[in-house]
Amino acid sequence: MPTGFNQAMSIFRALFLVCVLHSVLVSAQRSPRKASPWQTLSGNEPLVIARGGFSGLLPDSSFDAYNIAMSTSLPNVVLWCDVQLTKDEVGICFPDLKLNNATDIQSVSPNTSRTYLVNGVSMEGWFTVDYDMDFLQKNVLLFRGIDSRTSKFDGNYRVLAVEDVASLEPSGLWLNVQHNSFFTQHKLNMRSYVLSVSKRVIVDYISSPEVGFLRSIAARFNTSKTKLVFRFLGAGDTEPSTNQTYGSLLKNLTFIKTFASGILVPKSYIWPVNVAQYLLPHTSVVLDAHKQGLKVYGSDFANDASFSYNYSYNPISEYLSFVDNGNFSVDGVLSDFPITASAAIGCFAHIDNSSSGQETPKVISHNGASGMFPGCTDLGYSQAITDGANYIDCPVQMTKDGIPVCLSSINLFDGTDVAQSAFGSLSIIVPEIHENPGIFTFNLTWEEIKTLKPVISNPLNDYQLLRNPANKNAGSFVSLADFLTLALSKPLSGVLINIEHAAYLAEKQGLGITDAVIDVLNKSGYKNETTQEVIIQSTNKAVLTAFKAQSGYKRMYMVDEDISFIDDSSIKDIKSFADSVAISKESIFPSEQLFLTGSTKVVPRLKSFNLTVYAYLFRNEFVSQAWDFFADPTVEIISYVQGGEIDGVITDFPATAASYKKTRCLKTLPPYMRPVPPGGLLPFITPQNLPPAEAPNPVLTDADVSEPPLPPVSKKGTNDVNPSSGGPTPSKSGGPTPSNANVGKMAGFFFSSISMFFASLLLIIVI
Repeated sequence: MPTGFNQAMSIFRALFLVCVLHSVLVSAQRSPRKASPWQTLSGNEPLVIARGGFSGLLPDSSFDAYNIAMSTSLPNVVLWCDVQLTKDEVGICFPDLKLNNATDIQSVSPNTSRTYLVNGVSMEGWFTVDYDMDFLQKNVLLFRGIDSRTSKFDGNYRVLAVEDVASLEPSGLWLNVQHNSFFTQHKLNMRSYVLSVSKRVIVDYISSPEVGFLRSIAARFNTSKTKLVFRFLGAGDTEPSTNQTYGSLLKNLTFIKTFASGILVPKSYIWPVNVAQYLLPHTSVVLDAHKQGLKVYGSDFANDASFSYNYSYNPISEYLSFVDNGNFSVDGVLSDFPITASAAIGCFAHIDNSSSGQETPKVISHNGASGMFPGCTDLGYSQAITDGANYIDCPVQMTKDGIPVCLSSINLFDGTDVAQSAFGSLSIIVPEIHENPGIFTFNLTWEEIKTLKPVISNPLNDYQLLRNPANKNAGSFVSLADFLTLALSKPLSGVLINIEHAAYLAEKQGLGITDAVIDVLNKSGYKNETTQEVIIQSTNKAVLTAFKAQSGYKRMYMVDEDISFIDDSSIKDIKSFADSVAISKESIFPSEQLFLTGSTKVVPRLKSFNLTVYAYLFRNEFVSQAWDFFADPTVEIISYVQGGEIDGVITDFPATAASYKKTRCLKTLPPYMRPVPPGGLLPFITPQNLPPAEAPNPVLTDADVSEPPLPPVSKKGTNDVNPSSGGPTPSKSGGPTPSNANVGKMAGFFFSSISMFFASLLLIIVI
């Protein structure tokens, strides 16, 4: 070929190469690497650190606690070991210096307690430094360290050495050295032990609240992968080697950086709470530490610990406030319940809250968002809608003047302050409704009821778990008409209207509740509504049969007892008047002493007849759940939806169920988002602690479902407290007073009122 042609081709190739390089550079500039959604120091997702393994359920630092933590958490979960030294200088994983806090040492060796100074404070007990490893492993058994947790697993596990935990091959091992100074006083060298053990096993993190200890080992770990973390105790506590408070040391993070790569702080350092247990604005601790190049780990996370009321007893909400708040993220969380921390980080962080999520389960509120506001109030219903409920509910009660209203109970003692009101003297007993005294909705007009204050429900008050005290009397009661107007203005799937006591109201009070509800529905526009469903719910076949005859609304039969089986004839009967069924959680997964013992066939049998199945009642408070659900309301929902195959949930906390529907992990379920196996905890229970077998729940038969039709509405109510007037009339002081008819009626009840006095007084005090 001619030389000129070769030169031209060389120039062309050079130009082509320049163009390609330019294109690559421009493309790189226009398509930068996608930014991490995490605001941690490294940009990686936060670590989950399992304190003593799954110590929220099983004895801290036990073999199964560590194993279950690894099998139910994020793949990179780090196992936490509180290192204590024995008399023969063996390092064990145990949560405290004193063995009596979480073992049976007192019964094994009753006369060997000692008194020692620990950081200048005199403490008496059975200390690890007084026993050798051989004695501990042969004689001592692990117990729970927190009395409120179940004792069923006590005595099943022995003390583990650090090497025993390392042999489980965790993705990460964290050694916490809490009391180096104490061991030094007893001529035990924690520094030597830590340096020695780190040569035998892989140690990823070492933490301590003692500056001197971390500085003494810093040089030895400079070139290793082991990271040193300074642990902060209470802000007013004194760090022993510097004689400074931890609050003072927090202001000198530059100094901390000289010997540590991170800090471990109580969660209150980051999100403080006030004396009323509500969140204060977050501090700058995380941002300040990140500026110094220090990672920040938060501690004290436990599903069964005290919560700020801002979290509504949902531990996932708490974790998200630390890892996904838009301003910062901690680099890790130290938790007694690593399954919940894993779900928060792996599935619930960075979800699209604008999405309604998957279709199943349908979320039906119970008295509105009654976990956050008084039930059946305008604020409670608005919150339920905001939280993502598909259906909001109205338990209809009838007033004296025949107005259907939304109230959680026909007895105004429940959910109102009537006992403290001017109507408090109207208490009577209605045997057809309840054996205890009450002031009933049909005793008062709607105008009188509207003068009462709502009262938030506290169904678990015996455990001192109150609901949102700041809102305990917030909101206003609403009529059924108001409720429907609100619902029609919102993007809901529909409404659920619950009707009870229809026969009594018709026969004894002259109040036709079914006709009243249909009339209000027709006037509201629901008769012609095509986008929102109306579901009529009742425990009474007669009510649902009447609605089937008079309207085209959906109908839900509520089984108001725990059952173990339902026969074909009963299901066929239910199918004749209902489209769906609501059953208790116990009817799906029976339990004994709060341990699931198995599952029933109730749900699949109902669904085989094309009945939709809902379960009730879901609550966030951990004491309302079986131990199998790890004190986590989301695990409970997962288990009933995925394992129990229900179609919907009825809940006091719609936000929890709605957020589950939006999670990123519903298509491919990681271990921490899978249903628990019913009865799965029983093998871990000490044989002598197994709950006794109890008789199974009853079988629902056709006789339980069948009932006569509703009686006709009487012309005059025979149990009306005040049939001759419009209710109590205002007194000179402006408050309502009983009328003459009421006085006569109360005189007739005088003798019974004496016996009811103390019961009424007790109700007043409780409310």
